[in-house]
Amino acid sequence: MNIRHVILAATLSLLPLSAHAESKLADFTLAPRIKAKIDAGQPLDIYVSYHDVSNEFAPFMKAGVERAAKEDKVGAQFIGPVGADADGQISEIETLMGKMDGLAISSVSTDALAPVIDRVIAAGIPVVTFNTDNPESKRLAFAGQDLVQSGREAGKLMAKVLGGKGKVMITTIDAAAQWSLDREKGAREALKAESGIEVVSTLNTGTDPQKIYAAIENAMLANPSISGVLSLECCSTPAAGTWVERNKAADKVKVVGFDLLDQTVQLVQDGNVNATIDQAPEKQGFAAVDLIVQFLKGQPINNVDTGVGIYTKENIAEVAKK
Repeated sequence: MNIRHVILAATLSLLPLSAHAESKLADFTLAPRIKAKIDAGQPLDIYVSYHDVSNEFAPFMKAGVERAAKEDKVGAQFIGPVGADADGQISEIETLMGKMDGLAISSVSTDALAPVIDRVIAAGIPVVTFNTDNPESKRLAFAGQDLVQSGREAGKLMAKVLGGKGKVMITTIDAAAQWSLDREKGAREALKAESGIEVVSTLNTGTDPQKIYAAIENAMLANPSISGVLSLECCSTPAAGTWVERNKAADKVKVVGFDLLDQTVQLVQDGNVNATIDQAPEKQGFAAVDLIVQFLKGQPINNVDTGVGIYTKENIAEVAKK
């Protein structure tokens, strides 16, 4: 099987802002208290709100935030709800309005979080989005992966490993989250282009690791004709691969997923996960802070695309060595 190892490099690249985004930058007025801090050379306080700090993906984001804080010499706090909770995320941000000099946010829900982003902007506090974009809000820039496109790439990979034929189950830890909806849209678009592939269902597993595995196990028992599992995120990928491993089903059920958790890397090495897509979470966390710092320094900023890195058994050793 000859799969392209890397479709889009998982390195930082700057994407020009649209005319609409440029107007947002031009219309923004910095709060006097923040300007006074900058003029006085006082340390800046930036808050990075992630949509679920309890998931296994969050520590990678936090590491990038901490690196940016050190390199940019600012205070940077990684915050967010435990579990995907839009009300909790909004409440936490609102309590920090008078303290933050900049906000980076990954929204639980674009619709729910757009108004609070706009309120923060209206208060003269710069806001960028990361990981999950909120393009309809007045945010100034975005750092992360194109989620619809990454879903398309996952769908293409799934079609490739299945040889263009089979029944696919999509799995996600939060089917209602915007990042999941965007990725699923791209995945379904790619799979729809293959006449021999049928998407049988989308399985919403929840976030508890044991419940994720149980949900996948039950779904596979209920529909033994499934020949492909396409995970949309970090945490149902290793669960699907573990099911394949325990059932010795690598020749019958193919798995494509996301991220480079240690367990996922091992499952790819062992042939129980066929491909996984990296979205460079540490770089996303770093860029979230760095964009705000550069903006507050008066420098122009652009969207940052952290890319789509594809890993299979053929090249996963690159990750394992690290």
